[in-house]
Amino acid sequence: MDRRILVVDDNEFICQQLLQILAKPDRRIKVAHDGTTALEWLVESNFSLVITDLNLPGIDGLDLIREIRNRELPTTPILMTGFGSIDSAVEAMKLGAYDYLHKPIDATRLEIVVARALADRRLQDEVQALRQGLQERYNYQNLLGRSPSMREVFARVARVAGQTTTVLINGETGTGKELVAQAIHHADTSRRGPLVAVNCGALPEPLLESEFFGHEKGAFTGADRQKKGRFEQANGGTLFLDEIGELPLGMQAKLLRVLQESTFERVGGTTSIPTDVRVLAATHVNLAQAVAEGKFRKDLYYRLNVVPIDIPPLRDRAEDVPILINHFLERLARRGLPSKTFSRETLNRLAGYDWPGNVRELEHLVEQVVVTTSGMTIEPDSLPSHLIATHEVPFALNFDLARELPQITDELTAQIEKAYLERVLEQYRGRIDRCAEHCGLSRRSISEKLKRYGIDKAEFKPHLQRQRETVG
Repeated sequence: MDRRILVVDDNEFICQQLLQILAKPDRRIKVAHDGTTALEWLVESNFSLVITDLNLPGIDGLDLIREIRNRELPTTPILMTGFGSIDSAVEAMKLGAYDYLHKPIDATRLEIVVARALADRRLQDEVQALRQGLQERYNYQNLLGRSPSMREVFARVARVAGQTTTVLINGETGTGKELVAQAIHHADTSRRGPLVAVNCGALPEPLLESEFFGHEKGAFTGADRQKKGRFEQANGGTLFLDEIGELPLGMQAKLLRVLQESTFERVGGTTSIPTDVRVLAATHVNLAQAVAEGKFRKDLYYRLNVVPIDIPPLRDRAEDVPILINHFLERLARRGLPSKTFSRETLNRLAGYDWPGNVRELEHLVEQVVVTTSGMTIEPDSLPSHLIATHEVPFALNFDLARELPQITDELTAQIEKAYLERVLEQYRGRIDRCAEHCGLSRRSISEKLKRYGIDKAEFKPHLQRQRETVG
């Protein structure tokens, strides 16, 4: 992979000298003679390194480095200074410069610094690419998750996005049904109109028909002007009917007629108005059961349930909790709240909680603890007292990409070894010899590992367990 280097100096001789020293087959070098031009090129194109003089026409070297930092440009700056500019060199390092070089330039030191900076830059680029890849992998149209159930939701959204069929989105309150509707709408490139949402359970029954279809002036008391309904507002786009199960039976019949004929009339009107609207519906109730109980029209149910998308509750996708937490933390930071992190113990407790309020409850909790916790790391004792883990969290490879690989490897190895040893000890009822034979290790190695991980073999011996229970 070619590495691009930008040299910035108003001295032509120094530029030529640097070109000769830095020339290599895998490097592409460009020269700018003033800071303003250099900044324009950095914004327009990607450069791995910027080697800049301190004193430049237009923007000077320090201001150039400051702009690189403020704009978060993916480039590594190196400053060139005279021997009388030590203070400026120190200031440049504070602003994010990788290193500084004294003039006249020493060719050997220049090559060493540049080679090291390029290696570090390459690693930063790879980490950034990996993070971006992970974000894209676990984020589809603002839907977040890496669990198999959420991957299935992503796949269904992608499959139905370009279709005209109605979609019924099923899920408990707080699971993100409206986000799924937004994802379908925004992924559908054939739709030019807006996404219009209406909560069927939040509107009084006498107002529903007017809200859906609009009304003519004088249609009823208080109708002092013509009003367009949601079907007209969403023309050419998508109409999202949230909590469709709350719709009264009389209104269900009128909605079914519009879906079948693609026309409607405003309240108090006689003109048939055509509509080009894709309908997405969502509910937290079991519509099939509602049909059986006579609370929902069977024909409307079949009309809406052409393609069902079931959103899993958060308790069934514990592996998505860290991803969602990170998303909420980043969003809070953009609002100006402190940037904080959750400890591993806190994440484990949250992943084992049942989340009756689902993703919405998690979002509110994250904001609450960010606001009320004084430290930068949120520990378990910062959580509300009612929030306790109710089930064991399945082992998952969740790790912080900002940490060094050996640290992550050691931590994950310890987790695997501890879980493995506990299961083997349980299988052989605490017998070290059988455990060692099963693991392919010596008794001494097994004993050392049990001590390291704080595992008491007596906990797995049935007769000792019974004795403790009797004493208790």
